[in-house]
Amino acid sequence: MLAVQAETSLSTQPVTGYVHSIETFGAVDGPGTRFVAFLQGCRMRCEFCHNPDTWNTGVGTEVTPDELLAQAVKYKAFWGKKGGITVSGGESLLQIDFILELFKKAKAQGINTCLDTCGQPFSYKEPFFSKFKELMQYTDVSLVDIKHIDPYEHKRLTGWTNENILSMIQYMSDNGHHMWIRHVLVPERTDYDDYLAQLGAYIKTIKTVDKVEVLPYHTMGVSKYDELGFNYPLEGIEPPIAERVANAERLLDTSAYTGYKN
Repeated sequence: MLAVQAETSLSTQPVTGYVHSIETFGAVDGPGTRFVAFLQGCRMRCEFCHNPDTWNTGVGTEVTPDELLAQAVKYKAFWGKKGGITVSGGESLLQIDFILELFKKAKAQGINTCLDTCGQPFSYKEPFFSKFKELMQYTDVSLVDIKHIDPYEHKRLTGWTNENILSMIQYMSDNGHHMWIRHVLVPERTDYDDYLAQLGAYIKTIKTVDKVEVLPYHTMGVSKYDELGFNYPLEGIEPPIAERVANAERLLDTSAYTGYKN
């Protein structure tokens, strides 16, 4: 009897998530004005990462979906027709149970939901895949970062290959899930015409892309590496000049994607 009671007690424990930080009036993390929750934890070690303090898992502010939603709806009056809630990272999908519960509750209140992910945790293995399929039913749009189109260079840049990431994008494309594609332009890493042209051609094969954004590399996170005692991987590499950003936008044909369609 005691064992049954203990099992029942464990099964009713609320889902919690670990939040690194909150932005209450986000303007660049999805359509409209948004409440953005940056979750803690990431397996990738992108050389250009400006938030290495989000890497560790199991730390940060522990909250339930209800608690985070209660925080968010305080700002609902500012969202307008397109705004809502974005969950970012770190890597958001490492906390898929938390996001699924949060987005279910948000959609029950008619709130627009946006998932910001690089897709690294994606897998067709269970139980992840069933959770991901369900999550997509409660996600209005996803912001998907493609770090590099070349598998070898992707691993060099992030520590991981990109095969499962591209598999996630294909699944989303085949199943009608809207996305914005983002690409960080980094001199000496991603800023090569051949790679940009390959990426541009690849994006054109995706059926559900609403928007494509080139994000210029910046060095604003360098101080965090110093504070954490980490060596900065891109020491001496400066942000791309305006002409190279414009070149990347041309090769990715960003003007062909007009924005949010849901």
